[in-house]
Amino acid sequence: MSHANAVLTPRTRLRLARLIIDEHYPVRVAAKMFMVSPVTARKWAIRYRTEGSAGMQDRSSRPRHIPHKTPEAVKKRVVALRWRLRLGPAQIAGRLGLSPSTVHAVLARCGVNRLSHIDRVTGEPLRRYEHPYPGSLIHVDVTKFGNVPDGGGHRYVGRQQGHANRRTSENVTRGKNYRALIGTAFVHTVIDDNSRVAYAEICSDEKAVTAIGVLERAVFWFAEHGVTVERVLSDNGSAYKSFAWRDACARLGIAHKRTRPYRPQTNGKIERFHRTLADSWAYARFYSSETERRDELPRWLHFYNYHRHHSAVSGPPISRLNNLPGHHT
Repeated sequence: MSHANAVLTPRTRLRLARLIIDEHYPVRVAAKMFMVSPVTARKWAIRYRTEGSAGMQDRSSRPRHIPHKTPEAVKKRVVALRWRLRLGPAQIAGRLGLSPSTVHAVLARCGVNRLSHIDRVTGEPLRRYEHPYPGSLIHVDVTKFGNVPDGGGHRYVGRQQGHANRRTSENVTRGKNYRALIGTAFVHTVIDDNSRVAYAEICSDEKAVTAIGVLERAVFWFAEHGVTVERVLSDNGSAYKSFAWRDACARLGIAHKRTRPYRPQTNGKIERFHRTLADSWAYARFYSSETERRDELPRWLHFYNYHRHHSAVSGPPISRLNNLPGHHT
């Protein structure tokens, strides 16, 4: 392919070749006039004599024959080991007697060089999906965090001081062997499949009545932002399998869908949100008490929805809700 600093472009090659073939200039003289080697000038002259003007165009530099090319049967074995056993290039190379660089090249060409692109259970390439508009599907789930004792938890003050803080907290209860228990925060989360806009509440349990209340408030919250919820996807928790939940979805005009048992990947968007919630809010900094951490949740949710750049949305999640009519697309 010709580039900006190329001496001979297809048009200049043609001029050089015509000078040698049609006007009978010596090869060395013509080569000196165009500041190329005689070998190069003779090459283009031969091409012009045999192919005409069409021979002046660029050709692929790909070799006609690759004697050491990896056979197709070996490629299939490499990909099969990657999918089924999730082995790395070094492990696959050891099993098949190949070079790790060769295995990596095969995996890269087949698009399976990253394990994140392969399903952990089936070994098949991941099939990612996204519903076409906000409200078409929302994901619901519950994640749990241990309450922060007064004075801070062991993640920041160390285990010895953390255990001492647990024993002296105001709301501590006693379990087996008189062990101090500070309770659990049940965070009910709702996330829109298309926009990734999130809604969350901290509750004292994960019963059906509590989950239904969160769903009703979430639906109302989304309605205030111009989103009508049509479907809800949940796991197979007892709250979401109850008749009360079924009746609540029917009353709200929402179709309920559940994931396949033992397949949290189906609800992967909200599972990934839980990881972000833990890293950026629950364990992001030192909290001197559970009250302080809970007071921080609304501010963090506002930051997540309105300011945090989401790679799947190419901007903050709220940007898709601000463009529901499609005026800016």
